[in-house]
Amino acid sequence: MKNLTDSFLSLGQWPLAGSLGFNTDILATNPINLSVVFGVLIFFGKGVLSDLLDNRKQKILSTIRNSEELRGGAIEQLEKARARLQKVEMEAEQFRVNGYSGIEQERLNLINSTYKTLEQLENYKNETVLFEQQRAINEVRQRVFQQALQGALGALNSCLNNELHLRTISTNIGLFGAMKEITD
Repeated sequence: MKNLTDSFLSLGQWPLAGSLGFNTDILATNPINLSVVFGVLIFFGKGVLSDLLDNRKQKILSTIRNSEELRGGAIEQLEKARARLQKVEMEAEQFRVNGYSGIEQERLNLINSTYKTLEQLENYKNETVLFEQQRAINEVRQRVFQQALQGALGALNSCLNNELHLRTISTNIGLFGAMKEITD
């Protein structure tokens, strides 16, 4: 940790017009490298994410268009059913005059089944839109989480060095030895 603090303090002591060369101090160059990597990730990741969102938007819009076409077909069927209903009503009036009342029941059944079909199609459209929206949101969340996790792993791996690994291993060995003595 002291080396890390010293490397940040030494950043302010660089000569302004010094010689040009490679800095081999890994801890001093990590903030620069990380800023470059994050800049590249943000620059290119933004385009990928917007492309994904645009693709999902197009799929949702096409689903909505398909649902609208189905709705248009249902409305057309409803108009045909209404025309048929008018015809049935005229026949019902003729049969009513003759004493037949069964046609009235057929008319009600036809109206109910047509409205049920229209309601089912509307519900199907709404469910499809909601399902596609949820799927798009979940997919975007998963990809953003993956990208964030990969970035975090990259940052962790770039921060670790051999000295830190050895210190971590020796500390853990010491802890395990102390735990073994306690359990014995």
